[in-house]
Amino acid sequence: MNWASKYFINGLIVIVPIAITTFVIINIFSFTEQLLGQYLPIHFLGLSLIVVLFLIVIVGWLSSHWLLQKVIGYGERLVGSIPVVKFIYNSVKQISTAVFESQELLKHAVLVPYPHPGVKALGFVMPELSVPLADKFTEEHVCVFVPMSLNLTSGFNIILPSRDIIPLDVTSESALQYVITAGAIMPRSNDSNN
Repeated sequence: MNWASKYFINGLIVIVPIAITTFVIINIFSFTEQLLGQYLPIHFLGLSLIVVLFLIVIVGWLSSHWLLQKVIGYGERLVGSIPVVKFIYNSVKQISTAVFESQELLKHAVLVPYPHPGVKALGFVMPELSVPLADKFTEEHVCVFVPMSLNLTSGFNIILPSRDIIPLDVTSESALQYVITAGAIMPRSNDSNN
């Protein structure tokens, strides 16, 4: 029965992020459609998409002004005082910030000795180590994300000496294709046009 629970957990890991994302997107557009249907005489396919994108841009623009930054800061402090909500909100915010602000995420493909010396796995260099982690090492170490084949949503973050990393001169897209296809499509060089 051990294999069944393992596959059940693996299935949850794959399905839950997809289900949550789908649920959130469908509900946002459904809510927008309902709201627009009540207050606007005009209605056409794609109107809710245009309105949602417009609202995201407006909120982004407003959040760059000091007054709304103060309001957002107050709201975050309020949310930070609620035990369980604080954990969920902070986790989602940190992940969102890392994904949306970092242009370098999953850009630098490397080979690393993983899962043991003598074997090489393709991974991606992650942001610089924080001071509490970096201070534990006598030489420079780097964090590398080694994704699992066929599933970029799971993998392992490993910290290893930078001397053990072999940089690859490949496009990030082809490195991701290599991982997603379990090696069926080999990484292409940066100079390759194919």
